[in-house]
Amino acid sequence: MLVGYILGTLLSFHYPRLRSAHVTLVMAGALVPDLMKIQLLVPDGLVAHVLGVPFAWSPIHTLVGSALVVGLGALFVTPAQRPLAVALLAVGAGSHHALDLLLVTASGDTYAVFWPLLEYRPPTGDLYLSSDRWPAVVAGLGALCVRIVAHRRDTDRTPLE
Repeated sequence: MLVGYILGTLLSFHYPRLRSAHVTLVMAGALVPDLMKIQLLVPDGLVAHVLGVPFAWSPIHTLVGSALVVGLGALFVTPAQRPLAVALLAVGAGSHHALDLLLVTASGDTYAVFWPLLEYRPPTGDLYLSSDRWPAVVAGLGALCVRIVAHRRDTDRTPLE
């Protein structure tokens, strides 16, 4: 989510029409692939039993699953704002997937990020473990730096009275 904040804020520097609500969309997009963790509350088997068809939450954590959730999320904004909302949610979801590709795994391969289009599992970047704390520290420091710059930009634009 911190990386989503960084990306959204940097985009707002480049595109002045982007406001804090747009930064929030990038942050929300960064959470999209982890919506599969809803299975901790509502197990796959329960949903399959209720619906009467095979069901799994795990496909949400693929590019296609994230694209579907982003498309559904765009329905919550006005039609005029949908293209921008889709783009910002996709930036957030894409950043999440990009960071997941850098995780260290025992097999040396990532998850099937391109499923159901391809079963290919790209090699991991082997940069960090999901239990490491340093990525959160780096992201937090990056977010703090971006926040300071954003605050200075905002105060520079405010006319003095």
